[in-house]
Amino acid sequence: MIERFMYRAAWKDGCQKAGVAALQQNEHVTSLVKQGRLMTAAAFHWEHNVFLYYECLDGKLAPEEVAGAAEPYLKDWPGQAEPRKWIRMMDVFHFNEPANEEHWLRKSPVEKRVGRVAHLRPEMVSSYVYYHYQLQEERAFFGPKYEIIGIHENLLFGYQEFPNVTEEPVMPGRLSTKGTPENWSDSRMDLHFQPWEDGHLYFKPIEQIYACYIGDIAD
Repeated sequence: MIERFMYRAAWKDGCQKAGVAALQQNEHVTSLVKQGRLMTAAAFHWEHNVFLYYECLDGKLAPEEVAGAAEPYLKDWPGQAEPRKWIRMMDVFHFNEPANEEHWLRKSPVEKRVGRVAHLRPEMVSSYVYYHYQLQEERAFFGPKYEIIGIHENLLFGYQEFPNVTEEPVMPGRLSTKGTPENWSDSRMDLHFQPWEDGHLYFKPIEQIYACYIGDIAD
């Protein structure tokens, strides 16, 4: 079984540059991919935030196991008795999901792996989740196989691969309803997003720290 994970953390003040360098120079994540523990792993950063995306092949891996080199440069998050650096982002949308390892292996080279972020209007989070879960589980229309969107608070983080691969999901949908608008624009996603300072709506790409995939690493 392949499990997909997204995590968010925050750099300590003045530690972003050193933290990014530590992740870029760390070969541990490459070793996990070579060992067959991970199929894909990628890290991105934006302002004071750092994001992880990874796919586990052989049991779950904690973010500390994947990106331990960043630990000295990360803030603690409040909210639990034990200190924690990483917050798991909840999966709120994907067009496809892994059926098995063979299904999830990339059949053609990936030219680019992209992380992107956006903010929802806080009052529109529940509506966003409603529309997207309905679309996802009704299989209303198909989209990029490897795209996934996670949320923490009202911040969205999305992972994408290019060129896009679009195919019908192997796994059956979990809803038998037909509630997704026939014209997706009727969902009025433009009303769900909090505009950026420059007026832009929706997602903006962020900077990649690293990305590796099992098929790109030589034995």
